[in-house]
Amino acid sequence: MPRDSVKIGLLGMGTVGGGVAALLARSDGLLRERTDIDFVIKRVLVRDPSRKRAVELPPSVFTTAAADVLDDPEIDVVVELIGGIEPARTYITAALQRGKYVVTANKDLMAQHGAELLELARRFNRNIFYEAAVGGGIPLLRPLKHCLVANRIKRIIGIINGTTNYILTRMSQDDMEFDAALAQAQALGFAEADPANDLDGLDAAYKLAILAGLAFHSRIDAGAIFVQGIRDVTRQDIHYARDLGYTVKLLALGERCGCDRVGDTLALRVHPTLVPLDHPLAAVHNEFNAVFLEGDAVGEVMLYGRGAGAAPTASAVLADLVDAARCLRSELENGVMESKFKPEALLPMSALSSRFYLRLLASDRPGVFGALATAFGDEQISLDMIIQKRSEAGVAEIVLVTHQVSEENFSRALKRVTALPAIQPRYSIFRVLS
Repeated sequence: MPRDSVKIGLLGMGTVGGGVAALLARSDGLLRERTDIDFVIKRVLVRDPSRKRAVELPPSVFTTAAADVLDDPEIDVVVELIGGIEPARTYITAALQRGKYVVTANKDLMAQHGAELLELARRFNRNIFYEAAVGGGIPLLRPLKHCLVANRIKRIIGIINGTTNYILTRMSQDDMEFDAALAQAQALGFAEADPANDLDGLDAAYKLAILAGLAFHSRIDAGAIFVQGIRDVTRQDIHYARDLGYTVKLLALGERCGCDRVGDTLALRVHPTLVPLDHPLAAVHNEFNAVFLEGDAVGEVMLYGRGAGAAPTASAVLADLVDAARCLRSELENGVMESKFKPEALLPMSALSSRFYLRLLASDRPGVFGALATAFGDEQISLDMIIQKRSEAGVAEIVLVTHQVSEENFSRALKRVTALPAIQPRYSIFRVLS
């Protein structure tokens, strides 16, 4: 039978949970007009029921016992917003086993355990909706699942971490040092008190695992993704990149590629990258996110917007709530498309190729350039651009950008270069987007 109302159980009412409740209250009439469904928050799991909330709800709605949400037969959809792996994983498992649909914004959980949870949802003829787990308010998963279903996705390139993008933007536009830009990001709420997952690229890697799974119809081991964070990006590198016609971004990259040694497979990685200033991603600033993808039929597409924040994330959560409600109202057994995905090994970085940016400090003495040229030439590496700054105190700064070269060849050349007596041990190395 069609349902005129859908009852919701919220797990957690922090920043995002409060945003969901506030947007649901504000949009109640709009949602009813567009869906003919009333969305009712029946129970909310919290740690402290007495704490003041962004939205006033009757005291009886709040509970500190998860069973009050999970075991309530009237609750149709459970919205998990507590984050982390446990107890979120246990709660979602219980909700599915009790025949409830699940909406979550938990990227860590979906990247590491999404396959098993989605398989469980399929077994119980339910589904997990997780649009908010990757791009905040940016519709990313729904286009990959539905709008682009007729495309073979060739590659996907994303700025999918707002913290690092804000820091790199401030370093570029305000000439700030890394630590100062990080402090400003924390003061404005764009960075956590402990920003390690953002700065080290793990947050972006989890999001890439989810995106790539849908884009390439594969089960991705998030732990197998190559990850390099932004801690080593300096103000000097930002300056040199601009001089060379680039900006520095933390990119998440995935592509379907062929390799004679391992066959057709996937390459996924997260690392700081020099992006040409005329590329659309170069204009993505501050806390904004964007995903640039290429399909064999649609060509190039870019999706852009705020990748985090209470209101944008709540927007995605409510969209998933509507999808779940429509399944309930139409009594659909919603097929889990991800259950058809098979595990796929990732191509090792050593089998890939790239262009490279390298900044060196060298003693200003005769023969240094000749030794560098020999080391690169012996590994079949051609140099595209070279900058040498006037030496200070007998030390010169040299910046090189290579043409496309295999990771293996470049790694061998780098070992030879850094072993030269004239080269100081401090250097910067980043990949360049072709």
